[in-house]
Amino acid sequence: MNVFLQDIITDFPFEDLPANWNSFDLQSFSKNKKLWDYQQEALKNAIKVLWKYYEDFSNYEKNEQIDENQKRKAEFYRWYKDNGLEEDPSINLDKRKRDVYNLLTEYYPQENGKISYEHFINRMCFWMATGSGKTLVIVKLIQILKGLIEREEIPPFDILILTHRDDLIQQLKRHVTEFNYGGNGIRINLKELREYPEAKRQQTLIKENEITIFYYRSDNLSDEQKEKIVNFKNYDDNGKWYIFLDEAHKGDKEESKRQHIYSILSRNGFLFNFSATFIDPRDLITTAFNFNLERFINSGYGKHITILKQEIRAFRDDEDYSGDEKQKIVLKSLILLTYAKKFYEQIKSTSPEMYHNPLLLTLVNSVNTEDADLKLFFRELERIGIGDVNDELFSSALNELWQELKNEPEYTFEERNTIKIDETIFKGITKQDILKQIYNSERSGQIEILIRPSDRKEMAFKLKTSDRPFALIKIGDISGWLKEEFVGYEVQERFEDESYFENLNREDSDINVLMGSRTFYEGWDSPRPNVINYVNIGVGEDARKFILQSVGRGMRIEPVKDKRKRLLHLYNAKEIDPDLFNRIHDKVQPLETLCIFGTNRNALDKVIKELELQKRREGEFQISLYLSEETKKRKLLVPAYKDAEHPLLKERKQIKFELSEKDFQILTKFIQYIPDDRILLMRYNTEPIKTQLLRERLKEQNNFKLGEKGFKNIDLLIQRIFDYFGVVP
Repeated sequence: MNVFLQDIITDFPFEDLPANWNSFDLQSFSKNKKLWDYQQEALKNAIKVLWKYYEDFSNYEKNEQIDENQKRKAEFYRWYKDNGLEEDPSINLDKRKRDVYNLLTEYYPQENGKISYEHFINRMCFWMATGSGKTLVIVKLIQILKGLIEREEIPPFDILILTHRDDLIQQLKRHVTEFNYGGNGIRINLKELREYPEAKRQQTLIKENEITIFYYRSDNLSDEQKEKIVNFKNYDDNGKWYIFLDEAHKGDKEESKRQHIYSILSRNGFLFNFSATFIDPRDLITTAFNFNLERFINSGYGKHITILKQEIRAFRDDEDYSGDEKQKIVLKSLILLTYAKKFYEQIKSTSPEMYHNPLLLTLVNSVNTEDADLKLFFRELERIGIGDVNDELFSSALNELWQELKNEPEYTFEERNTIKIDETIFKGITKQDILKQIYNSERSGQIEILIRPSDRKEMAFKLKTSDRPFALIKIGDISGWLKEEFVGYEVQERFEDESYFENLNREDSDINVLMGSRTFYEGWDSPRPNVINYVNIGVGEDARKFILQSVGRGMRIEPVKDKRKRLLHLYNAKEIDPDLFNRIHDKVQPLETLCIFGTNRNALDKVIKELELQKRREGEFQISLYLSEETKKRKLLVPAYKDAEHPLLKERKQIKFELSEKDFQILTKFIQYIPDDRILLMRYNTEPIKTQLLRERLKEQNNFKLGEKGFKNIDLLIQRIFDYFGVVP
């Protein structure tokens, strides 16, 4: 199944939409953040889909009847089919699943044992890699929805954001707060869904400079009422919601009652689904913007990925491996991390503000069992720290890794782009280097535990030969570990206000190894990971989503503050000094690469490469290009331009501004109604020469190019004309 909606909206350019639809500021977010070009492209696609739905097929009219929306759905679905949708994404009904059957048939008509997908077509998906800034797009899209509501282009429905983790809700709150202080002329108020009835009674949710929206945990939405579980029927409002799903699409779409509840709540509104891991064919059909991991990397926004053949098989439950084999695997990941850190030191000596301090991330399946994966990994990390490393074993680990890397394996998603390792630096890595670079110590030593009594989810480790921690475990609860695994260890209690985990991205963070389960990978991203170990994660659907999400968490790259592209892309875009580029460009590859080890390399490779299924679509084929010898004999003519010295309004013969005949008549009456130019000057912050020219040109209809393009908004129309007068060709 291919991405479909994005393909069929490419036929009409965003710039050709009516002014009420294409006149939004898509870039500004806060004082320190602007939206990247791909994030703006996501917003443009969203606006195009909304225009198609609310204006092109059935123009939305204020206070229209609900029946009009069903006609709109039918037209929208027919448009999909007219553009070649052959699959039937209808929902099959199964009377044996009585709760789902009753839920769906209460709200939708059935025919031949299924419900047509026409009733669910008012939705669009955004397939965006983890770390690509989905939340920023969501917040910005809310601002745009408010603008469209005020311009009476879409219905004034309420907005609900659903996500399945508390940390993602906290992330949303942080971004909304940042947006509110960004000088955007609008304030977004966040309220929990349970406050909806009271908020609806007390106030208008959409005001001139503010909008109140709601949020909730998606997994706490059901068709029954408990303490935190809410019955969606108490908030249904006849399905008149704009629903945003942020990674809330878990569960099988055919059988998951919760997925149907989201659709029911937005059945007369619209559903916006954001995720890094779409699998369901219906999500792919309705994807309006695809910027998944493969596209993210090839656009220069993320690290290169290499999946190493060295497997972490020694940690598998069903295979008997010696402690030395387990240690060898841990050594290999530490060797790669040390290699990256050596290049970081070289760059830091030249440009101290650039790049990140490399980090090893180990993600495991089990934490609290007797032989939990995390405990096994930690024991080998401890053995290396105390100096229990055989020279022969260390040499074997180094050489096995070199045998693979010397062949320059291709990066995942990137044809003909390979990893290149400096043999001298790599083979020169010693056990002493690992102690210094990773354990923050000159000598081996016993492990000491550091905890914060106020935080029972993390514990740090240091060698007694050092005063700096080197590793951190982040899990749900450390109490069991302290009672069982670390009896007899020396434990220090520290009372810092901030946790080690929260400080990971700070330049002075000493943590080089982060270990944990699935409890922290979402809602967190960092430029620091250069090596990831997956220990017994599995290959089921949940594991696949977990792997793709967590890889995304390690993908972020930030060579220069607030510049999140790889160095070469920054150089080509002239966003970095050429002298600086020349000084460090041959040192950055280890820092711009994410090396991945897994218990089952083939399974891991398969999961990540599933994204490549979208890379080459049906009907596409690759062609080879060659240089024609004939062209060498001819000169390439390049057009030359020079800047004009005056704006359009001083041109003797001006190009005519396009507007509809109805707009011309409204504009003429409006300008006649305001005889004093000073009012226009103040209202539109313009110049006297422009107001004079506008009055002059309104004397004859022939001074404008009459077309179908309507503005609907007189202020916007006048501002566009004044802007047009000021254009310098």
